[in-house]
Amino acid sequence: MEANLVGDSKNTLRELIPLLQRKDDRSWQDKIEKEVKEWWAVLDKRAHDKADPLNPELVVHELSKRLPDNAILTTDAGSVANWWARHLRLRPGMAASLAGNLATMGPGTPYAISAKLAHPGRPVIALVGDGVFQMNGLAEMITVKRYKDRLSDGPLIFCVFNNEDLNQVTWEQRAMGGEPKFEGSQYIPDVPYAEFANLLGLTGIRCDDPAKIGQAWDRALAASTPVVLEVVVDKDIPPVPPHIKTMMAKKTAKAVLKDPDRVSIAKKGAKQKMHEFTESIKSVGGRSSEDGEE
Repeated sequence: MEANLVGDSKNTLRELIPLLQRKDDRSWQDKIEKEVKEWWAVLDKRAHDKADPLNPELVVHELSKRLPDNAILTTDAGSVANWWARHLRLRPGMAASLAGNLATMGPGTPYAISAKLAHPGRPVIALVGDGVFQMNGLAEMITVKRYKDRLSDGPLIFCVFNNEDLNQVTWEQRAMGGEPKFEGSQYIPDVPYAEFANLLGLTGIRCDDPAKIGQAWDRALAASTPVVLEVVVDKDIPPVPPHIKTMMAKKTAKAVLKDPDRVSIAKKGAKQKMHEFTESIKSVGGRSSEDGEE
């Protein structure tokens, strides 16, 4: 049976809750809780996989541990959105915005500036790729300098993922088109983002060491001026989805065989999928032990 309800989701759910009847069978709930626990364990392992130099998943993983209670977070529609969506554990009182519907390039930085001007006392953190930061973020740092006094009440952080690649499109070309990376369109130059921030009188922090990324976040969150946190990340960490369609897998494999980064991609992609497999095996083993005890 299907019933289409039109209305505000929050108000609609409030009206429906009193009509629900509690069920004694908790098997579905138990299944979901188990699979969510498995997924978080997979993400923890993925975040700590070795990378060259920094694993982008580790960057967001370490931020999530440190998020202030009333933080506002923004991002763009690049590969950074994958790690943002997977690793951030948002809590009540936080707000998060990204350009989802149209996959617009570049709103993460102006979103953050606007949020800080509207809510000066709240911590604001933008996670952006180097592609979009070159499109408009560098120029917007001049805006931040202009309104620096109004933007310095608590953290305002622009975390730039520097991988010298238009990474989301690179992976889309592989997975959807079966084509290897085309350097002519996908490569972007290395820019000293943190140094640029320092030149403007802001706080610039650069990190390329996985052992120091937690310290870098601590320093950024404690800064008295707006921060550009430049993280030098590995472009070959694949945004492996939980479920891979056969056609997508075939096209990706075809592309990787001809890709200039094929060895690195194959090694890191296989390791990521292996984490899912091992967590599933552990879960099945644990369930079998419990059944045996009964």
